[in-house]
Amino acid sequence: MDIVTAQEMYEWDRVTIEETGITGDMLMESAGRAVADELKRYIRKEQRIVLLAGAGNNGGDGFVISRTLLNQGYDVELWQVVPDEKISGDAAVHKRIFLKSGYDVHRFDSIEELTSALAKADVVIDAMLGIGVKGSLREPLSQIVEVVNQHRAVKIAIDLPTGVPADESEADFTAFTADYTIVIAAPKVSVFVQKARPYYGEWSVVEIGLPIRKLPDSHKKVWTVEDVQRTLPKRKSDSHKGSHGKGLMVGGSVSMPGSVAMSAKAALRSGAGLMAIATAERAIPSISPYIQEATFVALEHEEGFITGQPSLSGYDGIAAGMGMGRHQQAEELMLHLIQSSVPLLIDADGLYGAKRHLESLKHRETPVVLTPHPGEFAHLTGRSIPEILDHPFSLSRQFAREHGVYLVLKGPATIITAPDGEQRVDISGNSGLAKGGSGDVLSGILLALMMQSDSVLDGLSNGCVIHGMTAEQLTSHQHSTIDLLATDVVEGLTQTFRTLSVSSI
Repeated sequence: MDIVTAQEMYEWDRVTIEETGITGDMLMESAGRAVADELKRYIRKEQRIVLLAGAGNNGGDGFVISRTLLNQGYDVELWQVVPDEKISGDAAVHKRIFLKSGYDVHRFDSIEELTSALAKADVVIDAMLGIGVKGSLREPLSQIVEVVNQHRAVKIAIDLPTGVPADESEADFTAFTADYTIVIAAPKVSVFVQKARPYYGEWSVVEIGLPIRKLPDSHKKVWTVEDVQRTLPKRKSDSHKGSHGKGLMVGGSVSMPGSVAMSAKAALRSGAGLMAIATAERAIPSISPYIQEATFVALEHEEGFITGQPSLSGYDGIAAGMGMGRHQQAEELMLHLIQSSVPLLIDADGLYGAKRHLESLKHRETPVVLTPHPGEFAHLTGRSIPEILDHPFSLSRQFAREHGVYLVLKGPATIITAPDGEQRVDISGNSGLAKGGSGDVLSGILLALMMQSDSVLDGLSNGCVIHGMTAEQLTSHQHSTIDLLATDVVEGLTQTFRTLSVSSI
């Protein structure tokens, strides 16, 4: 599923019209009908529906949606919230069709009249503004949005809620707060931006007949369970433990032994053939009972933190940083790892240790993966956390290209970026993962799939979805989002991989 900016969506429309002969009003008819069909998931014929239509394509879609639903027996009252002269082009075509079909348009004259109509409504549908919104809402739309947001009716937005920018933005805004949003053709970037995401509510995408093979690639996609099933490596019947990667976990400490333990066990549960743990010698007795399948590399340590550097020969992948601590020796250890020729994943404390050596990353011939959350990414880039949250796509792409790395920016919508700027978004998981140790488990899964996959980007994307999918499955029948632990997720991987294997047959 592609993700588009406003400009990319305009380009898709242009290509469709110029390359296929589908006219703008035909495309609007298709979009409106597709949305009307999807709306039936949320509305009933006995409900009173108020649809608010503006100018432009969003308003034009509103005329098609209203006509389609009225023809099918739904109780729809269409309110035009802009002056007549604002409605032009394809939207004007469909307004004429709406009127000639025998239906009435209620023109907005005062907020009092609209408030009276809203008081009788069970459902309010927002088709006021589309992807072209710039800056703060003006009157009367700002007042209309304020009144509607206070109403207890079910609120449904078309394409995106009025007032929400389609793209990344640092600007504050007031917007229609939807319970559901029916997105046309492809989700817009703001669906995945923290500031905008709550306004969408639950969202779904409708297909409107665009010529998929002709459309420019947005280089941004939502990665789904179906994508995982399509790309997850299949084990050969004659494979052995050396066929699926020998990995090394570097990290942990006397006071934080659990991090590398969970990472290593998650890696083994995710198919890694062999795992070794390089950690402080005194931490090994507390880790070994938890993960009997791993071998250990005992490292020198001071005050419980690693000071020694392991030999790196013979490994197919390394993950480092979990529970390592932040000290001078950790920085030296990270440089030792970066200077190796083994594929490397850096997480947690390792990200702080690697910051001074970012320039060295671009000279590596084997992949480097960084897995920060927004706070860690802010530290790496020298930007503020609000900047990261407002511009996650562009800043991730800029960083990945500049340093030649794969970047996994973790969050409710995790953005996976390749060194060439290709981006994937994982939206699986739930708040049960908001616990210490969840990131350690993810790192183990990612390392295992990196070692088993021909494509690093596919391996990382699949690992993120598998991590989130496991949390979803566990909280659907066995746990709640309150009690779920990172160790539960490790054990839950068994069912996730079984589900994926059975579903792909």
